[in-house]
Amino acid sequence: MKLALGPLQYYWPRDTVFDFYQAMAETPVDVVYLGEAVCSRRRELRQSDWIDIARMLRDAGKQAVLSTMVLLESTSDVSAMHKIAQDEEFLIEANDMGAVHQLAGKRAFVAGPQLNLFNADSLNWMVGLGASRWVMPLEMRQADLAVLHQHKPAGLETEVFAYGRMPLAFSARCFTARHHNLPKDDCGFRCIEHPDGQLLATREGEGFLVLNGIQTQSARVHNLIQDVPALRALGVELLRLSPQSQHMAEVIAAFDAARKAPQPDAGALDRMRPLMPEAPCNGYWHGKPGLDLVQPAVTS
Repeated sequence: MKLALGPLQYYWPRDTVFDFYQAMAETPVDVVYLGEAVCSRRRELRQSDWIDIARMLRDAGKQAVLSTMVLLESTSDVSAMHKIAQDEEFLIEANDMGAVHQLAGKRAFVAGPQLNLFNADSLNWMVGLGASRWVMPLEMRQADLAVLHQHKPAGLETEVFAYGRMPLAFSARCFTARHHNLPKDDCGFRCIEHPDGQLLATREGEGFLVLNGIQTQSARVHNLIQDVPALRALGVELLRLSPQSQHMAEVIAAFDAARKAPQPDAGALDRMRPLMPEAPCNGYWHGKPGLDLVQPAVTS
C-alpha cells in the first residue's frame, strides 16, 4: 500500500510552497500530486515551477503527478488545462471531463475524485478512455467499494482519500471574496491569509465548514487511519493524504506506521488529534453522515 500526497488545496506564498515540497521529499510518501486544482487566479507558481518541483520529487524517488483544475470557467482555464495535458514527462490527474477527453486514447491518466465514478459501468468506461488509476469519490461507502472491486478491471489502481478536510463543493462564486465584501475578479487574493482555509462556525461556535475561495470544505478532518486494515483487505493500492500547513510530515509518518503495522493500532487516532486542525470524522466510509466518527469493530 502506497501513500499519496494530494494536490495543494490552499493558496500559500511561493517560497512556502517550495519549502513544503522540499520537506515532503524527505518523507516516506510515495506519490505526490502537484498543481493548482482550485482557483486559476492563484498564480504564485507558474507551470514551469510545478515542473521543477515535480523533477525534484522524482529525483527523490517519488512519483510526481500533475493535477488539472476541477472547475474550468474561462478560455484561459481551458488553455491551461491543455498545457498540462500536453506534458508527456509526468502522469496527469484529470479532475474534469474536459481533461479526460484531452487525454483519452493518447496516454494513461489518473481519474480524480471529482469525476464521481460510483458504479462499475462508469469505472469501466473511464478505464476504456485510458485511466490507470482512479480516486474513489469521498461519499462512497466501504461496502460499495467492495462491490466495485469485485468487477474492477485488471491493472487499475484504487486510491482512497484517507486524510484531510474534505473538498465538498466547487462554485463559480468565490466565498472568501464574498466574506470580505470583495468582487471575485478583484479579490485581493485574500485566500493567502488563510493557509488552511477560513473556518465557518455555527452560532454555537462549532466548526461547520471551511471557505477556501470557490471551494467549500468540511471543517472536520476526514481520517481513516484506524480503517487502514480494512482498506488493505479491500485491496486499495494508495491512500491519499491532503496537505495542511502544519504537522504534515508527522501525519505522513503516522500513516506510514499504520500501513506497516502487523496489527491494528487502537491508539493511532488519539495520537493524531494534536496534529489535526479540527476534530476527526470518517462517517462517509462507514455509510453514516460525513461528520460522524465511527470506531472500527474490534476483531479477535
